[in-house]
Amino acid sequence: MAIFLTKESKVLVQGMTGGEGMKHTRRMLAAGTDVVGGVNPRKAGRTVDFDDRAVPVFGSVREGMEATGADVTVVFVPPPFAKAAVIEAADAGIELAVVITEGIPVHDAVAFQAYAKERGTRIVGPNCPGLISPGQSNAGIIPADIAAKPGRIGLVSKSGTLTYQLMYELRETGFSSAVGIGGDPVVGTTHIDCLAAFEDDPDTEIIVLIGEIGGDAEERAAAYIAGRVSKPVIGYIAGFTAPEGKTMGHAGAIVSGSSGTAEAKKRALEAVGVRVGSTPSETARLVLDRLAATRDVTHN
Repeated sequence: MAIFLTKESKVLVQGMTGGEGMKHTRRMLAAGTDVVGGVNPRKAGRTVDFDDRAVPVFGSVREGMEATGADVTVVFVPPPFAKAAVIEAADAGIELAVVITEGIPVHDAVAFQAYAKERGTRIVGPNCPGLISPGQSNAGIIPADIAAKPGRIGLVSKSGTLTYQLMYELRETGFSSAVGIGGDPVVGTTHIDCLAAFEDDPDTEIIVLIGEIGGDAEERAAAYIAGRVSKPVIGYIAGFTAPEGKTMGHAGAIVSGSSGTAEAKKRALEAVGVRVGSTPSETARLVLDRLAATRDVTHN
């Protein structure tokens, strides 16, 4: 099994004919993703050749869904048009919209998140790397070759680069799914959503949670873990060396006083039994140690 994305997922790419859309569609296809079409009203009716596969271009998400049975869309549309693209996908009834676009105005993100939720569309992102279920499907920009091996680790991360690093560090162990939720102030799928899904997934044995300074998402995740998660969770918080009061990277990473600091988040997670690594490499070692200990107990 996997969460949100499986080998049965049929993927549309909104903005497929643009530079980034073309590059990452080729990578998704190479990873085994069933990309069934692109969406661009100005190029509807054409096909785009990707190595040994010709992918049709549709005029709308609804047209693409009706023709192919697509249930996932990946959005590479520029920021001024991203809100309309997501609303179009939600109106068409798409199950999952992975919004890669960076720089979407917060008020646009708030509007399309609420709209999609009302219509039953799950949003991952915006400003995210997407999600991958190794050996099954890859929707977004996560390099498939860093973690080609399926396994029993579930990963949820605010940071794209740290998603890649932890997947690389644990590549020999493998992942059930990895979800890069994005670090903007407003995101569709949260740490808690992924924790709940991994808790229910029989193929996920241990969960890795990557957070970063700013906001209170990690503290809320800690409260959820305390009452609802029975599987072991290992954490990492980016930003221990960030200066107070400074915005670092993602728009959501704003720290004031003790609120939103890495230390405060670490304390909240450790208070509910989550081991928190001081570096990505230490975090990976904690995961391996916990898996080894669990298996020793099982074998004994």
